[in-house]
Amino acid sequence: MITPVLLCGGSGTRLWPLSRKSYPKQFASILGEESLFQASARRFAGENFSNPLLVTGDSFRFIVGEQLDACAIKAGGILIEPDGRNTAPAAIAAALVLARSDPQALMLLVPSDHAITDAQAFREAVCAGTVAARDGQIVTFGIAPDRAETGYGWLESGAETHPFVMELKQFIEKPDREKAETLLHDSRYLWNAGVFLARVDVMIKAFQAHAPEVLTAVESAVEKATLDLGFTRLDPTTWADVPDISIDYAIMEKADNVSVVRFDGKWSDLGSWEAVWQESPRDAEGNARTDHTTALNCENTLLRSESDEIELVGIGLKNVVAVAMRDAVMVADMSDSQNVKHAVATLKNRAAKQAVQFPVDHRPWGWFETLILSDRFQVKRIHVHPGASLSLQSHHHRSEHWIVVTGTAKVTVDDETKLITENESIYIPLGAKHRMENPGKMPMVLIEVQTGGYLGEDDIIRYEDIYARS
Repeated sequence: MITPVLLCGGSGTRLWPLSRKSYPKQFASILGEESLFQASARRFAGENFSNPLLVTGDSFRFIVGEQLDACAIKAGGILIEPDGRNTAPAAIAAALVLARSDPQALMLLVPSDHAITDAQAFREAVCAGTVAARDGQIVTFGIAPDRAETGYGWLESGAETHPFVMELKQFIEKPDREKAETLLHDSRYLWNAGVFLARVDVMIKAFQAHAPEVLTAVESAVEKATLDLGFTRLDPTTWADVPDISIDYAIMEKADNVSVVRFDGKWSDLGSWEAVWQESPRDAEGNARTDHTTALNCENTLLRSESDEIELVGIGLKNVVAVAMRDAVMVADMSDSQNVKHAVATLKNRAAKQAVQFPVDHRPWGWFETLILSDRFQVKRIHVHPGASLSLQSHHHRSEHWIVVTGTAKVTVDDETKLITENESIYIPLGAKHRMENPGKMPMVLIEVQTGGYLGEDDIIRYEDIYARS
């Protein structure tokens, strides 16, 4: 059995505005109804694979659980990183946790934001690497290139060491255009997918040999980890000393026991909007469009509207990306779409909330979005999952009106609890202890109108919370 280790962190800058720090691209539905994370989890589920171990951040711990539940996959564990430290610390933290049960277990380290069209073929490629991995090799996976890509690292493969497995001769940094053209026409060279298969003890020994400072710091964070509602929280004090380094730099480029399996199917890390356009269905003029978009005299253009309320119209566009959301719009030349991260940095410097904050705020009980925000009032739409409950709380600076529009809410205000059904409302006075719950089997939606001198999310005093938030 292979244990998939799904990496679910990330800063979410490359596909802004759809992907943001508070809701990075792996949780978004970019190429279908499922999120990239859900597609990754499903890709490595079933025969030959055990339940996945997830490595994610505190902000995403309930999102990963919710999205796994939606595709009927059970997590084998969820590790919470206090802060993102790149792929090397995440990899060795997972290996140390898995070693407690079986030091010789096979682990598959895989990002959760890649797009792979033929999931079965990739599973077969992974299984083809198991013999080499059992023999002590760290097996990576190289993608047969179909273009002179400068946005990916490349691999040079050598002689066959096991059936379907070749020696890995070297990692190649992202090449310039001329070098990429040369690599494309030599079958030894493959794209680096950043996926690794190895025995747990082999992975640990590689860190002992090549990145002992990473291993030592992460070992301490794992030893001092605490359990919280089924999550394993790595110790934040010792984690602060963990180096920020990728697994390629930390061990893979130094180790002499790395092999590669060639994969001839379609793969993309969706690292830019141009990559999304390449992987999307296109019309005869090369345009990729979502609902609520119109293309007139456009060529090789990506038009995405992420809101039912926004009609995006492109006229005479060529090689352009245009993405519209309710709170932000991005327009770029297709060839320059990898520089979106620089626009995000500029927005951060201006303290624009759109730089990092997604318009829908996901919480363990559901989500909410702000519809109107003014000086002394705010209107929100709140979605509560079946059986979920918000904390028992009060506010110093605001009162609230709740109007139920879908389902039934169980509402507590001080010492009184009652059911509020569709088209009914209730007033929450300033300072009152209150809570809303969804006792039904369908989502409950309400409109919340806040009024007061301060409307920030930090104006909350929690008395009870089933999600153990402070």
